[in-house]
Amino acid sequence: MAEQKSLSVLFLTRYPQEGASSRYRVFQYVPYLEELGIDCTVQSFMDTEMYRLSLSSGDTFKKIVMTLRATLRRLRILSGFRQFDVIYMQREIFPFGPPLVERLLKKMGVPLVFDYDDALFIKKPSRYNPIATFFRSPEKTRVLLGLVDRTIAGNNWLRENAESEGGKAVTIEVAEDTARFVSANTKFAQRSGPVTVGWLGSPSTAKYMSEIEEELREIAARNPEVRWEMMGSGKFAMAGVPWVTEEWSIEAEKAALARYDIGLMPLPKQEWSRGKSGGKARTYMAAAVVPVVESIGYNRELIRHGETGFLCETGGDWIANLESMIRNFGARENVARAAQNDVEMRFSPSKKAAEIAAVLREIAGVS
Repeated sequence: MAEQKSLSVLFLTRYPQEGASSRYRVFQYVPYLEELGIDCTVQSFMDTEMYRLSLSSGDTFKKIVMTLRATLRRLRILSGFRQFDVIYMQREIFPFGPPLVERLLKKMGVPLVFDYDDALFIKKPSRYNPIATFFRSPEKTRVLLGLVDRTIAGNNWLRENAESEGGKAVTIEVAEDTARFVSANTKFAQRSGPVTVGWLGSPSTAKYMSEIEEELREIAARNPEVRWEMMGSGKFAMAGVPWVTEEWSIEAEKAALARYDIGLMPLPKQEWSRGKSGGKARTYMAAAVVPVVESIGYNRELIRHGETGFLCETGGDWIANLESMIRNFGARENVARAAQNDVEMRFSPSKKAAEIAAVLREIAGVS
C-alpha cells in the first residue's frame, strides 16, 4: 500500500483544553491524527485565564480586553494561512461579527471545515455575559454551514440542519477514551461506601438540574444514605438535596467518576436540546457509571434503555429509574458494564480520528 501524503491542518478551537467541547472535538484527536500523517497545529481563541473568567459574571472591562488580545492572537496565526492545507474551525473563527474572514479564506481557495456539536443556529442567552449574548448570531452559523467545504456534526440532527442550509455535512459522533478510566472490573472490585449519584458539567449547565429538582428532593428524602456529588457546577445548592460540590480538573474528574455509581443528565424539553451530542452521558458510560438522562434527541441513539442506561420522559421516570439503580447493586453493575463496553466498541478515539482524517484528505484533495 502506498504511503499517504502528509497533510498540514490548522485547528481553531473556541476554548483551551479546559473547555469540554474543544477538548472532546479537537484536542483528544490530535495524537491519533498525527499518527495518521496529519500535521496538527491547534490555536485556541481563549487562553486558560480568559476561559475561567468567562465562567463568571462581572469583570466586563477585563473580558473586553481579553477578547481584543484573543482576536490579535487569532489574526496572527491566520496571517500564515498558506502554510496549511486545511483550516478546521471548531465553531466560527471569531465569536463575534459577520463571517468576513471565513469568506475571504474561501475566496483564497482554502479548504474549510466547520465543526459543531450544539444547536448554534438557535440563539440562547449566556448566563454570565450579556455581551456574549449580544454577539451570538444564529444567522452567522447558517451562513457558515452553506459556505464551508464540509461540516462535521456531532449528531444526525445537526447534520440534517447543515444540509438544509445547502452545505455538505457528515456526522462524526464524539469519541470517548475508556482507557483513561478504571475498568468496570476494577471499579466494582474496589467499590465501597454509599451509593453515589453524581453530575458532571460546568456552571453554565448546572441550571438544568432544576428540571428534576422536585424528583431529586423526593429521592433524597427516601434514601438518606445516598451521597450526592457535583463536579464543575460552581456555587450550586438545592434545598433538600445535600450536594457536595467540587471544582473541575482532568484528574479530579477521573477520581470523581471512579466514585460515581449513577450519573445525571437532565435537559429542558426544548428544540435546542436536540443539538446536544451526548457528551456527558457518554463520559458516564465510559467510566462505568450508569447514565440516567433526559429522553430527547441524540440521547435516544446513544443509550439502549434498560441495557446501557435509562431514558426519562416524565418525573415519574426519573424517580423510578434512579431508585431502581440505587437499590439494586446487581442491576446497576450489569448496566454499568454494558455501558462501558458499548463506548469502547462504538466511540474509540482512534476510530473517530480516522473518520476525521478521511474528511480532511478528501476536501484537501490529498490521497
